[in-house]
Amino acid sequence: MSALAPLLVILGPTASGKSSLAIWLAERLNGEVLVCDSTQVYKYFDIGTAKMPLSEQHGIAHHLVDLCEPEQIFTAGEYRRRALQVLEEVTQRKKLPILTAGTGLYLRALLEGLSDAPERSEELRTRMREKAERRGPGHLHRMLTRLDRANASRIAPRDTQKVIRAIEMRILGKKPVSEIQGEGRRSLEGYAVKKIGLSPPREALYTRIEERTESMIRDGWLEEVSRLMSKGISLDAKPFQFIGYSELRSHMNGQLTMESAVQKIQQATRQFAKRQLTWFRKEPAVHWLPGFGDDPKMTSAALEFVKGSHP
Repeated sequence: MSALAPLLVILGPTASGKSSLAIWLAERLNGEVLVCDSTQVYKYFDIGTAKMPLSEQHGIAHHLVDLCEPEQIFTAGEYRRRALQVLEEVTQRKKLPILTAGTGLYLRALLEGLSDAPERSEELRTRMREKAERRGPGHLHRMLTRLDRANASRIAPRDTQKVIRAIEMRILGKKPVSEIQGEGRRSLEGYAVKKIGLSPPREALYTRIEERTESMIRDGWLEEVSRLMSKGISLDAKPFQFIGYSELRSHMNGQLTMESAVQKIQQATRQFAKRQLTWFRKEPAVHWLPGFGDDPKMTSAALEFVKGSHP
């Protein structure tokens, strides 16, 4: 029986330093980075999705970024397919795959497999989108809460695409999404998975989120949004609904002052980080570190953990 190949997962909320820790470990453990982030799969949307610039990658290969055009539909199932292929390639090169996970659903899809979910219904989706336009996205979220309260609690009211898919699954599947997701799964095989979780103090995390937002603005985030709008990308494309991109578009349209836009981005990002932590706290067998990924104490602790538990 062949030995299991190692796979290291670094998970945690946005701005906790997952990428920094992954690069630091990759330099010392002959690793490559696999990104597990539902925003970074889209091309051209770079600053606001916190893609690691090439100049800061320290020569470490990064995978599963810029996989599709902004107007394409990209699913957790497609992520799993791509990730399995990259995992095999990295392992064959005798490199350690280090997965930085910010999107819990994508991580679950890779490690636990996907359920036999109902097919998409364009007729139902069209009706839902029309309702959202007439009554606002909050209406759909309230509808989902009535249909499947547990699932609604895990989805942000502003994420219309996820809300519509959840309603679609509940109506067509005729059962709660949690039951659907528990059926027909095929978990990841052939890998010994080790998980490190980053959980810095909440107030320190919020401070870093605020500082990072301001840094992104200085780095040209507003100019990036302007450039993307001028490219002719549909304003209905999913990336334009991401945190920050929608607020900066509102500023450019004269609906928000820059100060208000930045405050809204910071608030939405704090709420997003809180939801990420809630999700990841339910992830089994995580070795939690109580700090940021660029803290020397945390990097040393992470290296000690990996070496002490490496197959």
